[in-house]
Amino acid sequence: MGSAMGRRLLASAQSLCVWNRTASRAQPLVDAGARWTATPAALCEASDCILTMVTDETALDALFDGPDGLLAHLRPGTLVIDMSTVSPDKPRALGARVRSAGARFLECPVGGSVGPAAEGKLLGFVGGQAEDLQAARPVLELLCRRIEHVGDLGAGATMKLAINLPLLVYWQTLSEALSLLEPLGLDPARVVDILADTSGGPNMLKSRGPVIARALSGQGDGAVSVDLATLAKDLRAMLAQAGRTGFRLPVTALALQSYEAAAAQGLAGADCTQLPVWWLASAGRTEVR
Repeated sequence: MGSAMGRRLLASAQSLCVWNRTASRAQPLVDAGARWTATPAALCEASDCILTMVTDETALDALFDGPDGLLAHLRPGTLVIDMSTVSPDKPRALGARVRSAGARFLECPVGGSVGPAAEGKLLGFVGGQAEDLQAARPVLELLCRRIEHVGDLGAGATMKLAINLPLLVYWQTLSEALSLLEPLGLDPARVVDILADTSGGPNMLKSRGPVIARALSGQGDGAVSVDLATLAKDLRAMLAQAGRTGFRLPVTALALQSYEAAAAQGLAGADCTQLPVWWLASAGRTEVR
């Protein structure tokens, strides 16, 4: 996702510096015209606005902390926008630390995938101060077709988790729906097309239907848009947030069990389309074939 957003910024004639824990992952952006910085500290020296997007809170800590981390080198007035999907407590705590360093902080987790990111059609869910959002709009409007300021820090993360919840649960319900259809022996592409054309077909099924059909046919290319371990991490964050506000999420908890079982069987790094494949092949069966 971060690479796609970088390409979008470069295509919009923006000056872009990049850093990644794995340098090779940033190389396509460098080849496209971005400037490589060797450390987060060097990124601070070169940037007035810093966008961060990492997998989880551990990675976020590694980016901000330490002698070469962002926090130790932020210049006064620098605007930091974190676009990672994390628990709501994280942007609250991180924002306080960034502001103590004299810089500004917004959270803006986004809805969408690599395609919308490259086209500037993401949905941005902003938490933070209105004046900081005003300063961030020129950049965010290049990346997002819709920007929603939903509250103070933590509100953006809360909105992102809520938006992701039906989708993540849907992967499990799709798996179960396909198990009902499996005895019919229909072509997966036809099945997915029918499901996508019904009231129960979410936007994801409409946009990613061909990819899902190829995975079900055993013809997937191995590309990973988002892996099962990352989605399980998000499900755990949803359950934790609900617990803090006095709610239960029983369907979400059951879906997480499937994600964790798939990960335990070697699919942690597999694309989300592999969940229904795994379910149909073994996990959903009363007797393993």
